Amino acid sequence: MTVPQDITDLKSKMSAAVREHWKAFLIEGILLVILGLAAMIVPPLASLAVTIFLGWMFLISGVAGLALTYWARQMPGFWWSLISAALAIVAGIVLLVQPVQGTLTLTIVVGAYFLAEGVATIMYALEHRRELSERWSWLLVAGIMDLVIAAIIITGLPGSALWAIGLLVGINLLFGGASLIGMALAARNA
Repeated sequence: MTVPQDITDLKSKMSAAVREHWKAFLIEGILLVILGLAAMIVPPLASLAVTIFLGWMFLISGVAGLALTYWARQMPGFWWSLISAALAIVAGIVLLVQPVQGTLTLTIVVGAYFLAEGVATIMYALEHRRELSERWSWLLVAGIMDLVIAAIIITGLPGSALWAIGLLVGINLLFGGASLIGMALAARNA
């Protein structure tokens, strides 16, 4: 078999699997849209839920990392792994014990991310003006939008901590759900 034939076979099997389970994708998409709308309607609750969820993830990953580090204590990098696991446990506990302050911290990180992403996207667009001809302006607009979002989040602190994470997660869930619904309906009709 040749590589292109393998890719064709894989695509065909994936299409068949999606067609066979289109109802599951539709149900998941509807659920994500409902959760996304709920998060957008009540962003403070969604922000708090995301913070608590991340707290549990840090705590569980830290405990698992601690156990695995202890189990493999003869391996190189033992102390670094131990420190990493301990930091994850501490971060998890802090987010779970003080979720409101954790939400503020996460909002600051999200604002900084959008700021850095905006600058990087604008620089990328300007750097590739010649190669991307008419498409570079879309990148420039995306970078400017990232800077606008960063400015709204950062200048609105600490108040933006109430809504920013919940709203962004809600938007993400809404679009993810909509794309699953679209995929499910397309697979059903295929």
